[in-house]
Amino acid sequence: MLGIRVDRLLASTAIALLLALPTTASFAGSENGTDTSAAPRQESQADSAIRPAASEPAQKASNDAPATSAKPQETAAPANNSAEKPADEAKPAASADAAQPSEPAKSTTEGKPAEINPAQTKPAEIKPAEGKPSDTAATSAPATATPEAAPPAAGPDAAIAEQLRELGNGKFDRIIGSKKDRTPIETFYSNRNYAPLWITDGKVNARATAAIAYLRHVDADGLDPADYPAPNFAALSAPGDLADAEIKLTAAVVTYAHHASVGRVHWSRVSNDIEYSTPAAEPGDVLAAIAGAGDVTATLDSYEPQTSGYRALKAKLADIHAGKIDKSKPAIASGPVLKVGMADERVPALRERLGVSGNGDTYDKALAEAVKKFQQQHDLAATGTLGAAILDALNGRAQPDRVTDVIIANMERWRWMPHQFPDSYVIVNLPDFTLRVMHDGKLVWSTRIVIGKPEMPTPIMTADMKYITINPTWNVPPSIVHREYLPALAQDPTVLARMGLRVDYGPGGVHIWQPPGDKNALGRIRFNFPNKFLVYQHDTPDKYMFANDKRAYSHGCMRVQDPAHYAEVLLSLVRPGDGYTEDRIRKMFGSSETDIQFPTFIPVNLTYQTAFVDDAGKLELREDVYGRDRALLAILKGTDRKLADMPIEHRIDVSHREVMAIPDEPTWFGGRGYYRGGGRGYYQGGGNFFSGLFGGGFYSPPVPPAGMRHRNADRPRKVTHSGQTVER
Repeated sequence: MLGIRVDRLLASTAIALLLALPTTASFAGSENGTDTSAAPRQESQADSAIRPAASEPAQKASNDAPATSAKPQETAAPANNSAEKPADEAKPAASADAAQPSEPAKSTTEGKPAEINPAQTKPAEIKPAEGKPSDTAATSAPATATPEAAPPAAGPDAAIAEQLRELGNGKFDRIIGSKKDRTPIETFYSNRNYAPLWITDGKVNARATAAIAYLRHVDADGLDPADYPAPNFAALSAPGDLADAEIKLTAAVVTYAHHASVGRVHWSRVSNDIEYSTPAAEPGDVLAAIAGAGDVTATLDSYEPQTSGYRALKAKLADIHAGKIDKSKPAIASGPVLKVGMADERVPALRERLGVSGNGDTYDKALAEAVKKFQQQHDLAATGTLGAAILDALNGRAQPDRVTDVIIANMERWRWMPHQFPDSYVIVNLPDFTLRVMHDGKLVWSTRIVIGKPEMPTPIMTADMKYITINPTWNVPPSIVHREYLPALAQDPTVLARMGLRVDYGPGGVHIWQPPGDKNALGRIRFNFPNKFLVYQHDTPDKYMFANDKRAYSHGCMRVQDPAHYAEVLLSLVRPGDGYTEDRIRKMFGSSETDIQFPTFIPVNLTYQTAFVDDAGKLELREDVYGRDRALLAILKGTDRKLADMPIEHRIDVSHREVMAIPDEPTWFGGRGYYRGGGRGYYQGGGNFFSGLFGGGFYSPPVPPAGMRHRNADRPRKVTHSGQTVER
């Protein structure tokens, strides 16, 4: 009787447990008998519970073709969402099959690039993809249960899966050289129970065919198809060979997504004056997105930048590939070789083409220097004379390769940047010496700027503008105080006071500063976007420099032509109801420093566009002022290009960055400061304290400064690119 009671107790307990199970649960034993053809339908039903949170923004994005901007931090949303919410944790094992497991299906609802197209998405419409807790609660809730592995592959794919399993046991490194990539790829296949991604029923599937076709044409984005070799599946039949081909295609796709998302060349290899934080596409996320994609081509394309500037250059590159050369500029007629002092009717057209000021038909020194620089940029003999070779280059007959290279270099730099822009942002084009304020994809306002001279280049980066300072105080950087100002003060104790500088002695050392005022080196307004280079935008007392065509005169900071109106434009975007007009801002000018905080930050993008498409759709080329094109193209064409996507470390030179923060043009620090690229006029000081202290410096031709004599006055000093002061 005791045994009977125990059996009844066990039976009742079992029945209670069965009744307590969720209605959607399935018996472990039933998985083996499940019809795999029904799995996608079960998967779809499971997806429907979580799809609304993500599908609405995606649907809006697909219908919003005109939009071209989104928040920078949303750049990697297609690749990162599945990293934050592992797809394989959201579905029970019963909903997976060998060819389409639950992980890719989850990715389809949360982060598939093909559905959330950055090129067509407004910022407010893709916030659910940012991964914030409040945005992802609905989609992450199902991921609390620990899933079981996907069922083994069946049919012809079973043998391939077994070979993939063997490769996954420490042998992926034979094909995938990067350990950083190898680990997530192994995890991806392990979660699929090693079911192949690119093969179905022992044959290459449509997904693979689309990916291979895409990789063969990445030259449309300025990339080299040879960097992403795809195997020939048609020539293979043995499971081991097919497994190898599977992983080779996976490696090619992952490598492409990495290059598309952050660049073929890592920016650190070009210069230490570049800094970006755009996240690279994660291999596991890329594969999950591909596995769940309805359109593989659109998914892969979404890893490229979606900004209008990039897309416009891509279209121009396509025109060049199709044989459509931009010949919008009139040709310069052939004729005798021109040398300095000769008169010729072609001279005015040549001046206009090269951006050199002047009058008359005389081929002068300024024009000869511009011709010489053009010859250097086009790998021609730098003679400074106008001959047949340079005429061919000027008229486009020798330009296609060079123009292609310049476009490719600029497209590469776009990949370093945020791949989408928010509603409001500032974009500076350094080689064009311009600043533009954008809102809702339209130009709000633009102005001329002065940028860093060639030996002290303005950095390339993106940072958030957080506030504006009215009546700024200028604090001399500590390294400059000790290296330059204190020795000058020892020579003449009154020199700094005469120039409007004040000196404080305290426990922390010597502090030299300039109070607000009309002659302050920063002018009346400073625009602050904190960054590691210590650069900013500001007003300047030296307004005459904005009349020059080429304006590379500063130590790295940017001077704005009309700062009061710039402030009004920015404040109208971030504080529209506060009534900050240009007139009100000017009335704030005085002796009291005042900060106006931005409740919403505005990204400032310092770009280096030597090739861009203007508002009229015309391709424009600019001088490579800092040699960034030359350095980047040398890497792309060099022998070390296999390592080009790996970052390198740079020694941080604090003194160099402090020199960059100097707001004006003291020849004492920066040498004579002339800009060898030419331009109208010359630097005569401008009447501020720097010109009085350092005597100014000419730009063309260079003339030794005639300022105050001080220590080693007969030996002009120059700050090198690394920030070190050396004797000349």
